[in-house]
Amino acid sequence: MTFAPKLTRNRVSALAAHPTMWESLGIAVIVLIAALFLDGLRVREAAIQIARDACREHGLQFLDDTVQGARTRFARDAAGHARLRRTYLFDFSDDGVGRRSGRVVMLGSEFESLQLEPYRLSRSH
Repeated sequence: MTFAPKLTRNRVSALAAHPTMWESLGIAVIVLIAALFLDGLRVREAAIQIARDACREHGLQFLDDTVQGARTRFARDAAGHARLRRTYLFDFSDDGVGRRSGRVVMLGSEFESLQLEPYRLSRSH
């Protein structure tokens, strides 16, 4: 048979007298969430620029001028450090009518890969 310690009036008031630890923890969690959110916006803007530049380089039309976050997970970089690997999807057109899909993968804040759905090359290339 186990006995749980009883919470006496003195013990409860002692716990309530130190709310600064919980307040500090709450503030730290909020700051961490805000930092992750702002980092995600910065990485997303970089992915938009990479997709835009790739479309321009290949003579494609970058549709909707944006990317969509598809997947976020942890991965290790070349040095073995844990980073967030974010995958963004975007649409492009090779003929101005049809939509094709592309993918930009970012590891941390660095570009990792770009994939374009197969498209028909024009005669001008």
